[in-house]
Amino acid sequence: MYGLRTESSFDAAHFLTDYDGKCENLHGHRWRVVAYLSVPELQKEGQNKDMVVDFADFKGALKKLTEEFDHSFLVEEGSLMEKTISCLIEEEFRLVMLPFRTTAENLAKYFADRLADAGLPVSQVDVYETPNNCAIWRKDA
Repeated sequence: MYGLRTESSFDAAHFLTDYDGKCENLHGHRWRVVAYLSVPELQKEGQNKDMVVDFADFKGALKKLTEEFDHSFLVEEGSLMEKTISCLIEEEFRLVMLPFRTTAENLAKYFADRLADAGLPVSQVDVYETPNNCAIWRKDA
């Protein structure tokens, strides 16, 4: 197997619904996203001959995704009252509405799916909430 690894980061706030602890309150992280690609064989021809993919394409794809989240408030759909959402929008907060609880685990899967949708052979995505704590999504072998 051959693989590549790259990373990008973003700053964003979130909170956890139905959670009894500090994380039920609005707080922020410098999220670090580390993505891995894996293929059994290198490309055979063209500009990317003897590569997994071009690093520039891989780095660019991940950077584009993390920029969508940078300096935003990640909100689980249905977790806030509609009037709260309206007020945040009126105050010009940058909201990213997500159809899942905004855990690092769910974000790892989200980034893996988006990279795969871009045609990249994703094997793993790590999402760090802090320098010491990360959630991992790994493709089954």
